[in-house]
Formats: sequence, C-alpha cells, structure tokens
Amino acid sequence: ISTDTDVSLSSYDEAQGSKLICKAKEAPLVPVGIAGFAALVTYGLYKLKSRGNTQMSPHLIHMRVAVQGFVVGAMTVGMGYSMY
Repeated sequence: ISTDTDVSLSSYDEAQGSKLICKAKEAPLVPVGIAGFAALVTYGLYKLKSRGNTQMSPHLIHMRVAVQGFVVGAMTVGMGYSMY
C-alpha cells in the first residue's frame, strides 16, 4: 500500500540540507560560530596532547571558557546583526 505521506531517505536528506542552508542565510553567523567551536575544540585536543606536565583539569577549564566565550560572542554579534 502506497500513500502520499511516504518519504524516501534521499528526499529527507535533501530537505535537511536545504533547511540548513536556509537557516544559514537567515543567520549567517551561526556557521561561523559552529566553525569556531570546531576549531577551538580541535586546538584544545592538540594542546591536550602536548600539554607537558600540566594537570588536565585546568587545561579543560580554560578550553571550556574559551569555547563558551567564542560561542557567546558569535551569538552577540549575530543578534546585533539581526537588529541592525
């Protein structure tokens, strides 16, 4: 039995991709925030590997604060952009 509400997997993926593109056009700083988040996490993992004799907990706390600061800054700039 075939109905009109059947959705194939490829059309679902396409719809999600186009939804992401539309959201990026509405709020262009969201992809920048995501990219910055990924870059800071990558940098933090690299520094974690080469941290020497420094304890892990202060390193993780500093990285968490840096990532949160970047995301909050990107959100603030995005809100300012949308208000302008």
